[in-house]
Amino acid sequence: MTTKIIKGKPVEAVVFDAYGTIFDVHAAVMKCAVELGALARPLSELWRSKQLEYTWIRSLSNRYASFWQLTETSLDYALATIAPDHLALRDAILEAYRDLDAYGDAASALLALRSTGLKTAILSNGDTNMLERAVTSAHLDGLFDALLSVETVGIFKTDPAAYRLVEQNMGVTPSATAFVSSNRWDIAGANVAGFHCIWLNRLRRADEYVDMAPAAIIQTLGDLLEA
Repeated sequence: MTTKIIKGKPVEAVVFDAYGTIFDVHAAVMKCAVELGALARPLSELWRSKQLEYTWIRSLSNRYASFWQLTETSLDYALATIAPDHLALRDAILEAYRDLDAYGDAASALLALRSTGLKTAILSNGDTNMLERAVTSAHLDGLFDALLSVETVGIFKTDPAAYRLVEQNMGVTPSATAFVSSNRWDIAGANVAGFHCIWLNRLRRADEYVDMAPAAIIQTLGDLLEA
C-alpha cells in the first residue's frame, strides 16, 4: 500500500544517495581548513572528483576495489597534487571522512518522511561499515530501514546491478521508489533503472543528461514532501 504522494506519484519508499546528499563530503577537509588555508577547497574538490572517477574506471574495467580503498588513493593523489607540503594531514582527513557531518536539513526531512509511513534507505557506493559509522556519528540512527552498499554486488553506480539492490533488499519496485541524489550522474543511472528520480541540486547547477531527466528538482531535503 502506498502512503505518500511525491510529485503526484504514489511511492512506498524514498532511497537516498549518501555522500553529497545526506553527508557533506567536503566536511572532512574543512576540519583542517586552518592548516590548509586557501588550498582546502581545491584539495577537497579534486579529492571528490578523483574518488568518483576511480569508481567509474573500476566498474568499466571490472576491477572492483572497496570504496574506502578508493577514498584513500584519491586523497593521496589530491594531496600530492594540491598540497604536497601537507601530507601529514592525511590520517586526520581520512578519520574525519569516517565521521562526516550530515547536512542540516537531513534529520528533519527523514523524520517527516518516516512520519508518513514511508520506508527510507541509503543506496551508496560506500562500504557497509563506512555507512554504518557515518549514520551513527551523524546521529541519524533509526531513520533508515536499510543501508545498502554496492560492495555486495562488487560494482559501483551507475551499473544497473547497483540499483537493483533496492528491490532485492526492500521488496519495493523501482516504479514505487523515489530516489534522491545530489549527483546528477547518479540521477541519470537511477532514471534508467526505473526510479522516480529527484535531483537535489543544492548548488543550482545547469542540468545535463537531458534524455535521463529527473522527475523533480529540489534545492534542500526539506523540499521533499512538496516535490
